[in-house]
Amino acid sequence: MAGEGRQRIDKWLFFSRAVKSRSLGAKLAQSGGVRCNGQKLSQASDIVKAGDVLTITLDRRILVYKILLAGERRGPAEEARKLYDDISPAPTPRDEAPPDARPPLREVGSGRPTKKERRATDRLRDQ
Repeated sequence: MAGEGRQRIDKWLFFSRAVKSRSLGAKLAQSGGVRCNGQKLSQASDIVKAGDVLTITLDRRILVYKILLAGERRGPAEEARKLYDDISPAPTPRDEAPPDARPPLREVGSGRPTKKERRATDRLRDQ
């Protein structure tokens, strides 16, 4: 099938690294999370081919891929990127914190507090 440029949707999602396993690709297709050229796919065995446009709805993002090739195996990420052209819209900007949030006590990414900083924090809490 890979030589003809046609492939099952669950296999293609797995080979393109859109999902972690083929069974997750099958569940995604069966739940209606994948559209091919605007039509919902209802089975893992639905066939996709080069030139199709897939809209994949994942937990926190929407991917829009134009299929360029059918996959032969799940290879490295560089190989998987050759299977599709990513035409996804830019993600919407999100605010880092709500406007009423308190500033952090320490700088983000500064690691664990030192013993001196921990004792100072404990003194503040005891007051």
